[in-house]
Amino acid sequence: MQTRKLGTELDVYPVGLGCMGMSFGYGGQEEKESIATLRRAVEIGVNFFDTAEVYGPYENEILLGKALKPVRDRVTIATKFGFRILDEGSGTERMAGVDSRPEHVKAVAEASLKRLGTEVIDLYYQHRVDPNVPIEDTVGAMAELVRDGKVRALGLSEASAATIRRAHAVHPIAAVQSEYSLWSRDPEEDVFAVCRELGIGFVPYSPLGRGLLTGTIAKPDTLSAGDWRLGLPRFQADAMAANAKVIATLEKMAAEKGVAPAQLALAWVLHQGDFIVPIPGARKIRHLEQNTAAAEIVLSAADVRAIGDALSPDKVVGKRYTEELLALVNG
Repeated sequence: MQTRKLGTELDVYPVGLGCMGMSFGYGGQEEKESIATLRRAVEIGVNFFDTAEVYGPYENEILLGKALKPVRDRVTIATKFGFRILDEGSGTERMAGVDSRPEHVKAVAEASLKRLGTEVIDLYYQHRVDPNVPIEDTVGAMAELVRDGKVRALGLSEASAATIRRAHAVHPIAAVQSEYSLWSRDPEEDVFAVCRELGIGFVPYSPLGRGLLTGTIAKPDTLSAGDWRLGLPRFQADAMAANAKVIATLEKMAAEKGVAPAQLALAWVLHQGDFIVPIPGARKIRHLEQNTAAAEIVLSAADVRAIGDALSPDKVVGKRYTEELLALVNG
């Protein structure tokens, strides 16, 4: 099976599976259907699954633990910590800021292990950098989990190049996860260079623009009531109408290649470097199979340039996050 490396510890299929939408943010779905999708992923070769304690909260980790228990020795499970989660409320209401104090890191790791039903977390990410806790202290606590055999490899999410360097000096970082797609390319500025230099894998989340690059979401009312995306700038009616022209360009280029728009968008991401392992979300088996097949698409250097130029971020209306959420990235 073709694989890519995340750090020195992990060998994974080039396209992983982001599992958040099965339980959180996008409306969720019946557990039975989610389990079927997760197990089908393993059947077709996907062995890298991404979750977090805050997805639910907690529900997504429990789902993965249940679905992947029979194949635990064949899969790599990544989860994330870093938010203070309230006992009351629902969904994002329970997120009460960041918390990466060393004592918190260790406590929530134990809780994630129990929910996942496993003895070791393969890849443990800090979900967002905590400005009140030196990254050296946080990674020091994470490193203790590695030494104790509870975690195999460490990761950071939405961290700046400077923070990645400081963290890596304490303990090797295997992967950095940040939003990256045709429409969101901030990591190209300096994070990619650091990852290449230090041998760190890069894991793009939302490589399909939270579904926009599939060409199947034309208006806000396409999404169900309560979908978290409805609060984001790019999912406002005026922005979606303005961006329809860019989506049409992607659809035309995909048709010329005989592939789906989502597949072309993923293939472009994969061609940015062999240290990159995107984790598109997929709740349905047909979407999972389509996304996974993108790993087989071969693009020429000219193709990559043409696609990148045609769908560059400067052609896109709307930021990827609200100002409040943008304050938590590139820490």
